[in-house]
Amino acid sequence: MTGAGWAALVLLALLLLGAGFLLGRRTARPLRTSDVGTPVEHATFETLHTASLAAPPLRAGLTEESARKAARRLRSLLGTDALCLTDRDRVLVWDGEGEHHGRPVMDQVRDLLATGRDTAFRSDCDDLDCPLRWAVAVPLTVDNRVLGSLVAYAPRESAVLARAAGEVARWACVQLELAELDRSRTQLIEAEIRALRAQISPHFIFNSLAAIASFVRTDPERARELLLEFADFTRYSFRRHGDFTTLADELHSIDQYLALVRARFGDRLAVTLQIAPEVLPVALPFLCLQPLVENAVKHGLEGAVPAARSEAGAGGTSGAEGTRSATRITISAFDAGSEAEVVIEDDGTGMDPERLRQILRGEGGRSTGIGLLNVDERLRQVYGDDYGLVMETGIGAGMKITVRLPKYRAGVHGS
Repeated sequence: MTGAGWAALVLLALLLLGAGFLLGRRTARPLRTSDVGTPVEHATFETLHTASLAAPPLRAGLTEESARKAARRLRSLLGTDALCLTDRDRVLVWDGEGEHHGRPVMDQVRDLLATGRDTAFRSDCDDLDCPLRWAVAVPLTVDNRVLGSLVAYAPRESAVLARAAGEVARWACVQLELAELDRSRTQLIEAEIRALRAQISPHFIFNSLAAIASFVRTDPERARELLLEFADFTRYSFRRHGDFTTLADELHSIDQYLALVRARFGDRLAVTLQIAPEVLPVALPFLCLQPLVENAVKHGLEGAVPAARSEAGAGGTSGAEGTRSATRITISAFDAGSEAEVVIEDDGTGMDPERLRQILRGEGGRSTGIGLLNVDERLRQVYGDDYGLVMETGIGAGMKITVRLPKYRAGVHGS
């Protein structure tokens, strides 16, 4: 082979080696967005990515901080020279050139805030070097209420910018509506907890204190222990922080509640607890199990009280205790893989299943089954419809309530 042939062969080998090296690097490294798709697909990806970055701040509502975090992303979506976000009273943020235009903005959007209609206007600027000569303003509305405005600035009038500003503002309004829904949900949960607190019967408080008082002379140490249980129980039930708690804390409060009930009813109430230690850290909605145990106590003992009173009236045992075989309540908590399963069962009077369905539909009246309905709704709100109460009952057959709790759910943390 001649020298020229060898040179050509070496050159070909180098080209193939270089091509293989470049191909290897391309396939070995992660694909970048610039390596994928057409320019239109790439632009679509960039737009969606920018929108996703702007969404979290707006989900906090229309505030100065959220506006500051979202403005740059919103201006990037519009590709405009400057963007301004306002509430009904003031400019929240200015992003881009010509910040001096922010001073007259509130006067320029006054009609928009009153009517909720888009508006466009020429900017009055004496600075010949300022590029901002025209602006379009779009209202930010939630539930037909104008919360503020989005104002986009450009060098010249643009129908495309006007339409784009309208679309971006509508997208921002959706995020603000979701923020309102989040706040409404939080307020609803707080209202439901207040309803449960209000449901702690004044009769239960009175009877607990009366039971404690009955031990003051005969067994002062027992009276002291019960008084501490009562104080801890009420402190937990009326605490002001956190929508969620742990299964360990909820069961501890239930144990205090049952100690107070046993102080009154003595041997007429037998309680068995079967708790797997590994499920104690599981988080759940605050005051979620206590109403179910209170329901078991109520239905377990209610059939005995009239009989006891009639015996007392006939010269039998005085007081509410009477004579009757013990009502049995079993509270179990099991590890079920990705879930914890809590079962509360009593052998009391039970209930007509159709009556129970009415209660869970909210048709039980103001004073009937509020706790059961409340707990069922809160479980479904937090975990979804697959996690409502499962209840088995019949007249004279007692009641069994099963609660399934995911061991992990985003946003659910015991406090």
